[in-house]
Amino acid sequence: MGTTTKADYYTKEQEQIARFAKAMGHPVRVAILQLLSSQACCFHGDMAEELPIAKSTLSQHLNELKDAGLIQGNTTPPTVKYCINRKNYALAKKLFTEFLT
Repeated sequence: MGTTTKADYYTKEQEQIARFAKAMGHPVRVAILQLLSSQACCFHGDMAEELPIAKSTLSQHLNELKDAGLIQGNTTPPTVKYCINRKNYALAKKLFTEFLT
């Protein structure tokens, strides 16, 4: 008999919901997602002017959202443009809706 690991107890959907929830677990990240979902894309510098945080802190939050797949960035030095990852954003909406109903 094989050993059961912690990962064997959770479904792919449960793990994905937890990953999305962790990424959205800070008010700044929620604000970033709301800002990006209301427009096609936004430059890092423009977001830094909109949100009351340091650029370095903003970068950390953007990286967390990007790592979770909720946003995507396009780097064209010296600027970085971020957009919602529409496919994963739709997946998050579907998973959270199913989970919460």
